[in-house]
Amino acid sequence: MTAETLDYLIIGAGPAGLQLAALLERDGRRDYLVLESAEIPGAFFARYPRHRQLISINKPHTGSDDPELNLRLDWNSLLSDDPALRFTRYTERYFPQADVMLRYLADFAAATGARVRYGSRVVRVARAADGGFEVTDQTGTTRRARRVVVATGVSQPYVAPIPGIEHADRYDEMSVDPRDFLDQRVLIIGKGNSAFETADNLMETTTLVHVAGPSSIRMAWRTHYVGHLRAVNNNFLDTYQLKSANAILDGNVRRIERDADGYRVTFSFSRVDEVTKELRYDRVLACTGFRFDPSIFDDGCRPALVINDRFPAQTAEWESVNVPGLYFAGTLSQERDFKRSTNGFIHGFRYAVRALHRILERRYHDTPWPAEKLDATAESAADAIIERVNRSSGLWQQFGVLADVVTVAGTDARYHEEVPVEYFAGTGLAAADHPVEHAFVVTLEYGPDHDRVDPFDISVGRIAQDVVGQAHDAAYLHPVVRYHRDGRVLAVHHLAENLENRWDRPDVHRAPLVAFLDRCLDGTVG
Repeated sequence: MTAETLDYLIIGAGPAGLQLAALLERDGRRDYLVLESAEIPGAFFARYPRHRQLISINKPHTGSDDPELNLRLDWNSLLSDDPALRFTRYTERYFPQADVMLRYLADFAAATGARVRYGSRVVRVARAADGGFEVTDQTGTTRRARRVVVATGVSQPYVAPIPGIEHADRYDEMSVDPRDFLDQRVLIIGKGNSAFETADNLMETTTLVHVAGPSSIRMAWRTHYVGHLRAVNNNFLDTYQLKSANAILDGNVRRIERDADGYRVTFSFSRVDEVTKELRYDRVLACTGFRFDPSIFDDGCRPALVINDRFPAQTAEWESVNVPGLYFAGTLSQERDFKRSTNGFIHGFRYAVRALHRILERRYHDTPWPAEKLDATAESAADAIIERVNRSSGLWQQFGVLADVVTVAGTDARYHEEVPVEYFAGTGLAAADHPVEHAFVVTLEYGPDHDRVDPFDISVGRIAQDVVGQAHDAAYLHPVVRYHRDGRVLAVHHLAENLENRWDRPDVHRAPLVAFLDRCLDGTVG
């Protein structure tokens, strides 16, 4: 066992682990270590996605030289003040190849000085006698830490509970050579991006492809959840609806059996008269997603799981609900906003990791949340809010999850950036020298029924951009300001949506916002 006790032990040197390490290094917190099982950072991208094209957008040519604004169109960079560490410098491809991500992460790790121990596979996490943790790797080396941050991602395939599923080729193991499926009938189980990425790869060589699953296909362009089916992967839908041999099967795979002629699949349809049919295939592929691997944890510190046991249950601070001191970063943090926002993806969780770092600094090192001082007037607060919503990448990417918070105590007003909404609701931002009286929580949000609106259907009316009184009915992304006092939300103000995402028109945006803030500050509201 090593002699020292670390403040933080981070498991996993993927994007989230490297982001947290870089922030700790920047702030001079050197009492940490990252353990990585592979010999390189970001080893996940050496194998996934299997067909090598990322679906995270990369746009170097934005017409702007504002690095903060440009991060709205850069879904791959980690957060750094070094302009050389922008992913957009590595390729112009809108959907880059995964190998570019590997190169980028290696450069990021080297440039930031992240303290990573490669080739160190964690095999056991246990509680220490002092309440901290003991973390053991495959060599038998045990390290002690006051806190552990798990940034391993959803590293294990999720195996659907289907009798005979062991006969299927899993996404992580299947061949990606289309010629291996020549003239074959193929069933793909799953309706996510990995399933359709696979179907698209096989369309030219197979006899037919069926994509099957119990849930409806949800398009990312409609739901605004980028984990739903992306247009870059949906060529297969044309081949189904234009009667080109392929099909989507809505329902449940009840059983998979293998015999001398291939596979016999019992399928229960959801929307047709044939309640159950037996279908024949030459190959069955399981593309059913991934899950968290809790096997390294002793019973005394095993985190509770949720969402079909695929994710660890977490508090608003991304801490295990049942294991104090155990935190999660990266794709694992999406449990807090599952299929609502972007914590499952780099362009979302890079901001969540920064927020986690600030939470840890505040909780364990008495460092207040960074804040800029303002005049305690409606005009000053409105100008600060409008400036931020017009260029912030964090609020833009983490819509409805992260917020800027303006707090007011007498004549002292402070502007805090990128505070988790649920963290503020539970913990607040009050300090000994700043007993908060008023708080304004600023988010970017879609309308409550945005996923029911077809954005391409011109018969569906949209809220006019210059009608202030209708802003609350907007479906598209727009700023929302909530007034908190005494732990309650007393009033809400919506800024009218805008096609160019500019919320700075004096009569449409600023004046109504100033009036709202004024009413809140003078006690007229609530």
